[in-house]
Amino acid sequence: MDLPTIWFLAVAVLWTGYLVLEGFDFGVGMLLRVLGRDSEDDREVALGAIGPVWDGNEVWLIAAVGAMFAAFPAWYGAMFSGFYLPVLLVLFGLIVRGVGLEYRHKRDDRTWRARWDAAIAVGSLAPAFVWGLVLANLVRGLPTTTSAPGPGRNTVVTASVPDLFHGYALLGGAVTTALFLLHGAVFLALKTDGPVRYRARRFALRAVVPVLGLTVAFLTATLALRDPSWTTGVAWTSGLALVAAGAALLLGREGWAFTATATAVGALSVVVFGQLYPQLLVSTTDPAHTLTVANAASAPYTLTVMSWVAAVFLPLVLAYQAWSYWVFRRRLGGARVAPAGTDGPGAGAVTAPR
Repeated sequence: MDLPTIWFLAVAVLWTGYLVLEGFDFGVGMLLRVLGRDSEDDREVALGAIGPVWDGNEVWLIAAVGAMFAAFPAWYGAMFSGFYLPVLLVLFGLIVRGVGLEYRHKRDDRTWRARWDAAIAVGSLAPAFVWGLVLANLVRGLPTTTSAPGPGRNTVVTASVPDLFHGYALLGGAVTTALFLLHGAVFLALKTDGPVRYRARRFALRAVVPVLGLTVAFLTATLALRDPSWTTGVAWTSGLALVAAGAALLLGREGWAFTATATAVGALSVVVFGQLYPQLLVSTTDPAHTLTVANAASAPYTLTVMSWVAAVFLPLVLAYQAWSYWVFRRRLGGARVAPAGTDGPGAGAVTAPR
């Protein structure tokens, strides 16, 4: 396996890690006022569940974008210039969400906190939808041109903003938003106790079927864009993982349910990048403009140096993040848990607050 292919896999892994880990953060943010209702204590519990990890999860985005910039500069330049406004919306959402998470506690005022809660919800919704939109456009392809003739030319995306909002792209945005909502709800059911856990589990059970339908529709459309390959099996894995998540929730096994939703999100990302390879940015204007792993990669020396750096520091980063999740593994909230055996197959589930 050559270095460009290895770094394509590395970029895909980093994006997959970002979508899986930041996905439940986005879901919790979008559900904050839904599951927190009118109780400030419940909202504090929900935010406390992601408090120790949300900023660490964003590091995966920085690493993914940095790897793209260093390993595939032509891909980085074409993608982020072509998606300039959508990516700007993502950055705005991430900034607003981050400020909201820090500033809502600065004043003991109900209106102040309500406004920041709304900012957290919007700041979570925007990137959840836009990343699905962007990934769908990458798989489907975009109109392009070149900046100049010759070997030093750069691929330039010529799509306007309305061109990005076609049916398949909107479906991509909808499926990532729906998956993150479910992922976030299952995470809260796993990490909290009391009313938040009860509401999150109930929301997740109701959401499984609609999310499964959206996911199957998007994966079917994605597989139809390219000749079926090994990604078909991964697509089945994503759908079956959502079925398993529903079954685990019915049995009161939130840990297995969270593993299943994480698998569903991860498998969806694998399908997207698997459908791309060996292409990076498909040109619908002229196949000669298509960026591939071979023609968009950095020089071999650059990739070699990057490989040594990654081999040294990546295990340290992964170990630190795994340790932080282990340290903050306990549930948050009250102990209003039903005695074992009183909730049928969901024994141990939290009793309804009302």
